[in-house]
Amino acid sequence: MKWVYIEDLASARDQDVEIRGWVYNTRSSGRIRFLLVRDGTGIVQATIFSREENDPLFEKFDALTQESSVIVRGRVREDKRAPGGVEIGVSGIEIIQIAKDYPITPKEHSTPFLMEHRHLWLRSRKQHAVLQVRAEVIRAIRGFFDDRGFRLMDTPILTPSACEGTTTLFETKYFDQSAYLSQSGQLYNEATAAAFGKVYCFGPAFRAEKSKTRRHLIEFWMVEPEVAFATLEDTIALGQDLVLFILERVLKRRRADLAELERDAAPLEAIAAPFPRLTYDEVFPRLQEKGSEIKYGDDFGAPEETILSDLYAAPVCITHFPARIKAFYMQPDEQRPDLALGVDFFAPEGYGEIIGGGQRIHDPDLLAERIREHGLPPEPYQWYIDLRKYGTFPHSGFGLGVERVVAWLCGIKHIRETIPFPRLLYRIYP
Repeated sequence: MKWVYIEDLASARDQDVEIRGWVYNTRSSGRIRFLLVRDGTGIVQATIFSREENDPLFEKFDALTQESSVIVRGRVREDKRAPGGVEIGVSGIEIIQIAKDYPITPKEHSTPFLMEHRHLWLRSRKQHAVLQVRAEVIRAIRGFFDDRGFRLMDTPILTPSACEGTTTLFETKYFDQSAYLSQSGQLYNEATAAAFGKVYCFGPAFRAEKSKTRRHLIEFWMVEPEVAFATLEDTIALGQDLVLFILERVLKRRRADLAELERDAAPLEAIAAPFPRLTYDEVFPRLQEKGSEIKYGDDFGAPEETILSDLYAAPVCITHFPARIKAFYMQPDEQRPDLALGVDFFAPEGYGEIIGGGQRIHDPDLLAERIREHGLPPEPYQWYIDLRKYGTFPHSGFGLGVERVVAWLCGIKHIRETIPFPRLLYRIYP
């Protein structure tokens, strides 16, 4: 008898199989017992029928509790009423362990309680669906860049300098000197882009922001492409294509998970190119009209992100921010050097920024000047300046935050549910 995963049972109709998993639920009706079993790939109904009240299978069934681990053997048969269109007629049950006092029972629990038991909460249907979407988003991202000839480059987690800003760094000892958890792989990606033309890195990033908003995590995952000789326009086009590709893949492959989450797919299906575009100067008065207290030259905060996300039914691209609120490496606009050639993508439906990027400074003198202006020590950035000394070239890239994209696609209000084990301001357990 062969072991089959639940997601593959439809192709094993009329065959004797075994499934290995955990008890999701049980139900009795006269001489029939219904056992719902999950194995991580799906849930199947296993049915026991017997005319004998003391049938050994009934005794085993009656001993089972929520999340008990079992091996169920039986014949796969078609049943259009059952999940997946098939069920198993049980011929045998092997109990691995009887789970006792499982804390997450089928009732309402508070969010703090569920976060304290995150290691178990992952087993619930909605959390499972969210992480299925996350896995599909990651697979789509890798496929998108790999199919376009990008090379995956792994960038350091421990770095000697800041990428985004020194106030959000996690410092640690690196033998006899200081090191920092990476905020971004971008600077290193600029070096690999000079070697390979077009590259991307994909990994965790760390921001020591004392933020408790629903859009922020202390540790999150980010994909960062960097392209040699690309301009701001090239980067906007690449970001738009990536978002549309992710959307298409999730809608095609994870529609059942979106349905489990009660996510209305219609707004996602309606999104098409080109995305709306506005400059900072164009969007600023609209923010004030919508009640924002922002002053010209301020960066966008959570209220502004929400307003921007509600302007259009598709992601909106905002470009040409004041240079002083952007990172030191941003290329200034030739016509207006006070503006940076940057772009942020804001997801619709109030989900905020999902992409941030733009064109990088490629003049070594200007880059050194900006490093000084930002009060950064020049020594850790010497290698970065060197990139501009030996065959400098215009180049652009961006970072896309996986968790924010997943939150938007799933229609989740808080980003903490988009990663298996979220790291929040006051939470590092489990």
